[in-house]
Amino acid sequence: MTDRVVLAYSGGLDTSVAIGWIAERTGAEVVAVAVDVGQGGEDLDVIRQRALACGAVEAEVADARDEFADEYCLPALQAGALYMDRYPLVSAISRPVIVKHLVAAARQHGASVVAHGCTGKGNDQVRFEVGIQSLAPELSCIAPVRDLALTRDKAIEFAQAHELPIETTKNNPFSIDQNVWGRAVETGFLEDIWNAPTKDVYSYTEEPGQSPGPDEVVVAFERGVPVAVDGRRVTVLQAIEELNRRAGAQGVGRIDMVEDRLVGIKSREVYEAPGAIALLTAHEELENVTLERDLARFKRGVSQRWSELVYDGLWFSPLKRALDVFVAESQEHVTGEVRMTLHAGSAVVTGRRSATSLYDFSLATYDSGDTFDQSLAKGFVDIWGLPSKIAAGRDQRATRG
Repeated sequence: MTDRVVLAYSGGLDTSVAIGWIAERTGAEVVAVAVDVGQGGEDLDVIRQRALACGAVEAEVADARDEFADEYCLPALQAGALYMDRYPLVSAISRPVIVKHLVAAARQHGASVVAHGCTGKGNDQVRFEVGIQSLAPELSCIAPVRDLALTRDKAIEFAQAHELPIETTKNNPFSIDQNVWGRAVETGFLEDIWNAPTKDVYSYTEEPGQSPGPDEVVVAFERGVPVAVDGRRVTVLQAIEELNRRAGAQGVGRIDMVEDRLVGIKSREVYEAPGAIALLTAHEELENVTLERDLARFKRGVSQRWSELVYDGLWFSPLKRALDVFVAESQEHVTGEVRMTLHAGSAVVTGRRSATSLYDFSLATYDSGDTFDQSLAKGFVDIWGLPSKIAAGRDQRATRG
């Protein structure tokens, strides 16, 4: 039986050419697998037919939008995941769900190899291959761009020579990855970090300075899960999609940053994540109301480590799974509503309410009705500061001596 390779297929130039390129250089048959994580664009059946036209012996397409929202975006939201305090892991959280479908396809079709279109200097090669190794240690991986010398120039030449049904122009200078959680743009003139992004970089968001009047939105959560927008019940996917539309119209969620890649280099990335940023903002504020102080403080450290693990391709690692348990437990009382104003590039919280709130008006108020016993404060301050006072006395004695 001829060896088979399962290829993560996007429908673009590189992965379309990779079908024939892999077959020529390895002698294997190629099974193309495309996974819809809300990236929009072409119909999935069109992508499937293109893969077959480019030489795939079989082609599968998977509608994983709800799966992606429920099992990958939601954990990122509940973890408060922002790599380097800014990046909401747009690409990083999509790779594990794609890996899951690639492994399933490899087992179904009897393939021993999984291929992906990543380069040798990016993060995604790690995310794909470590993920595949974690779920199916028996599989091996190849990357045509990295391992089989498939450069973009060669891809264009190959597509033209074999008359493949794929656009072969060099007009688009950017490398773009997108899904329902956001959009990532890099390369081209953006590699000069002094160059400002131009309007054509953006697709999910409008220019913040040209946004319409303010848009007020109320998001309801139950145990950390967004369940309603302005009183209308929604799935997680629907919540993200609606806030992508409404926050995107206000220019919310634009991020231009130089980040630390796993491979050790710095990279300039431009992201758009209107729905993600709006939801993260609302969820964080509801946690401020409902999480006890020490739990909230500890969770901030967990959020950072969780984000680093996912960014570094360790979604399926034991530590990540253990942190997931902590995050899930922390959401027990994160129930309530958050009101935000979306306008001019910002999502600003203007109200919050929760039946599980730890905010006590009678303790917080400075007006009549205050139930906080201020007479206890002096003794508390003296005892709280006692270790510092003792240490200061020691230091003064040492200085005099």
